[in-house]
Amino acid sequence: MAASPKVPKARAYSSPLDPMDLYDVRSLLSDEERMVQDAVGRLVDEKVLPVIQGHFENHTFPRELVADLAALGLLGSSLEGYGCAGMNAVCYGLICQELERGDSGVRSFVSVQSSLCMYPIHSYGSEEQKQRYLPRMAKGELIGCFGLTEPHGGSDPANMKTHAKRRGKDWVINGAKMWITNGAIADLCVLWAMTDEGIRGFIVDKGTAGFTAPEIKHKFSLRASVTSALFFDNVVVPEANVLPGVVGLKGPLSCLTQARYGITWGVIGAAQACLRQLIDYTKDRELFGRALAANQAIQIRLAEMSRKITLSQLLSLQLGRLKDAGKMTPAQVSLAKWNNARAAIEVARDARDMLGGAGISAEYVPIRHMLNLESVITYEGTETIHQLTIGRELTGINAF
Repeated sequence: MAASPKVPKARAYSSPLDPMDLYDVRSLLSDEERMVQDAVGRLVDEKVLPVIQGHFENHTFPRELVADLAALGLLGSSLEGYGCAGMNAVCYGLICQELERGDSGVRSFVSVQSSLCMYPIHSYGSEEQKQRYLPRMAKGELIGCFGLTEPHGGSDPANMKTHAKRRGKDWVINGAKMWITNGAIADLCVLWAMTDEGIRGFIVDKGTAGFTAPEIKHKFSLRASVTSALFFDNVVVPEANVLPGVVGLKGPLSCLTQARYGITWGVIGAAQACLRQLIDYTKDRELFGRALAANQAIQIRLAEMSRKITLSQLLSLQLGRLKDAGKMTPAQVSLAKWNNARAAIEVARDARDMLGGAGISAEYVPIRHMLNLESVITYEGTETIHQLTIGRELTGINAF
């Protein structure tokens, strides 16, 4: 009988590089930026990761984390004054990256609170509105939601059907919004509605007559996040609740630019979580007499994931530096959101596949991140919208 061929043992190799940061992006950060990343990373490791699987499975938002997020200054972190931390844009990006390493739902909560609700009040609100809402929102005592997307479609906000009409010193609002993060738990809504003057922003407080926010159930994505519909049936809002500083699409689109910026960083964290777990799994899993990680096909796929993550890191860091210098443009945000969200979902899908049967279990993170990223790649501008934005920059022709 012929002897069985011996399977060669894998040659050991010790790398000086961090598998999650092959280009040593961390060395390009300031001491403050590294400190912020480390603090949020500890929060994710100690408070988010132990509970998030259960919340995802049970379709519940981990509201108990809000106080911890607020205590670190993560709500409205880039805003100045009014109890906000006043961090730079790169710090905010790192916050999003670490939070989404935990779960997209947690990052989405912070993104909506900070970029879509606190930002427009800070940028376009009256001093009375800023004093009334921002300090309590920074403390997590008030939760906000952002009412822009409507049931008939979200990619063309200029075509919104929700409208507000003057009645004496008040406004009467009618319409509906859809796919609204935080809606059912929000204490206030920053609502965008069509008026005779153009699109205006309104602050609608919870409990206002005619305003309801039922939660959307049966989601298979962002299950650890609250998603709602908003309905406005002759809702009366006083003039004091109108954002005075902006009229037109500039208002909501500027908010989306802020949120999209954070997303470009956040999805990196999701991809890193998948790659980290997959590296450990392929080293421990043995088939045909050797670790999975010793196979060329596996290493090539891992390398491809690392390439995508590294390119995303460099895009977002440069985007953050441009933002802090006041030079960032919406088109640059679109490029990074398109590239990084696409890269992250491809990493998550491939990681799920490489886990084999284990890939469908919530005990492993890729399927949770994969399902979440199906939403992230769609919201705040679909991939097609961002591609057309870049096409317009290249050609000077609007093809929307």
